[in-house]
Amino acid sequence: MTDISRNEWQTRLDLAACYRLCALQGWDDVIYTHISATVPDEPGHFLLNPFGLRFDEVCASNLVKVDRHGAIVGDSPYRINVSGFAIHGAVHAARPDALCVMHLHNDHAVAVSAQPQGLLPLSQHALRFYEAIACHDYEGLALTPAEQTRLIERLADLPALLLRNHGSLVCGRTVAEAYVLMDTLDKACRIQLLAQAGGQALHMPATDICRTTHRQLLGDGSPEGLLEWPALLRKLDAIDASYKN
Repeated sequence: MTDISRNEWQTRLDLAACYRLCALQGWDDVIYTHISATVPDEPGHFLLNPFGLRFDEVCASNLVKVDRHGAIVGDSPYRINVSGFAIHGAVHAARPDALCVMHLHNDHAVAVSAQPQGLLPLSQHALRFYEAIACHDYEGLALTPAEQTRLIERLADLPALLLRNHGSLVCGRTVAEAYVLMDTLDKACRIQLLAQAGGQALHMPATDICRTTHRQLLGDGSPEGLLEWPALLRKLDAIDASYKN
């Protein structure tokens, strides 16, 4: 590969690692769903997984660069899922702060998305998203321009969205933040399903406690994942470092 800046290569490394970590979590869906990241210093350009490869096959060099319409930029032997990029392209266009957009069909999030009340404040993990997660009703496979508008309106400036009967979406200011947010959301959904499976009435903290805890979890507002990401990369390197290729 030629004409790759140092900053772009670092983004490629982080994004490829994110795909591999998601595969280790079992969040992949064969060759479907995507994680996109903006290319540093190249407005309107994004990196995406090649269509046809599993998450555990993604590496820094085979990520595909596309423009905001999903057209491939430069030379690549791969193609992308243009319809799959429709969600990502719309979010990136509406949210300049969303440098990484992750959309998954993770089981726990799909199950909670099908519940009328969505994510409940049943755990500390869930409180990270207290009053900070939206829901978007299922409208079928094809994302029309009209649905793009509705999805963006519901997401607004929030970090996460449950796509009912479909999956999850998170926005991160970095790749690391997107991964950590998704990890927190997936755990919150899993805990909710486990609690509900007990068949007893559920206890939820008072509203003021939920709001206070949410503010505490946000801390000083710095991107999340600064401490977690190096630890996660060490774990990944010990298992399989081929994402760096």
